Amino acid sequence: MSAANCGAIANIGFIVGDESVAVIDTGTTRQQGLALREAVASATSRPVSHLIATHVHPDHCFGHAAFSDLPVHSIGHRNLPRALAERGPFYLEQLAEISPDFSDTAYVPPDKTVSDTMRIDLGNRPLLLKAWPPAHTDNDLTIFDERAGLLWAADLLFAGRLPTLDGSLTGWLAALEILLSPDVRHVVPGHGPVSDGVAALLDERAYLTRLHDGVRAAIDEGLDISATLARLENDNQLDWLLFDTNHGRNVVAAYTELEWE
Repeated sequence: MSAANCGAIANIGFIVGDESVAVIDTGTTRQQGLALREAVASATSRPVSHLIATHVHPDHCFGHAAFSDLPVHSIGHRNLPRALAERGPFYLEQLAEISPDFSDTAYVPPDKTVSDTMRIDLGNRPLLLKAWPPAHTDNDLTIFDERAGLLWAADLLFAGRLPTLDGSLTGWLAALEILLSPDVRHVVPGHGPVSDGVAALLDERAYLTRLHDGVRAAIDEGLDISATLARLENDNQLDWLLFDTNHGRNVVAAYTELEWE
């Protein structure tokens, strides 16, 4: 995330039905949200009816303010309002430090929340929204386009770029066991290319399993966090992008979870 890329580091987009449009994630800044809004207008004259945030991280939902003048349903996980209230001000400070051009960005809480599942229909385009237990975060939401067989997995699935742990390692591994149902033909990950999702899921599960097992073994041996970091810091088996930036944080997050098991 930088001034040069305008914070555009995640997959964002929209689904068009016969009657209306659902925008799924809006990016990092108001500017990115406006660009997405222009992309919708260039693709269809149908109105935006739903604005869906897949989780709290700013690269996914801080462009929502670009749609604030529209009569849309804003939807998120049941935990998203709390997460935005807790983290939103800090994220805005971070964005302003990256570039003063981002200072007009604001976060927008959902007016509808999903506790388990929710169905919406854009007109012959039913979407199934699912709220997950803690995994990547404690407010992950996925969207399944039943007609296209397309799962918008967001940051439950990373392709090529290192997964970042901000929820529950054991919960994330459990989610991956059921993420790809037989009806899923295409997957939009939070980061990386669209695919059938199988290879990306296997790679991510391999990394998270290795992280779990490595940290678990270190704890069982009585190693503290520093010693565990030293042991695991270079374990980049699959040559992930951003490994050097994020792997250490993942080790610490995993340690603080698993030490209480």
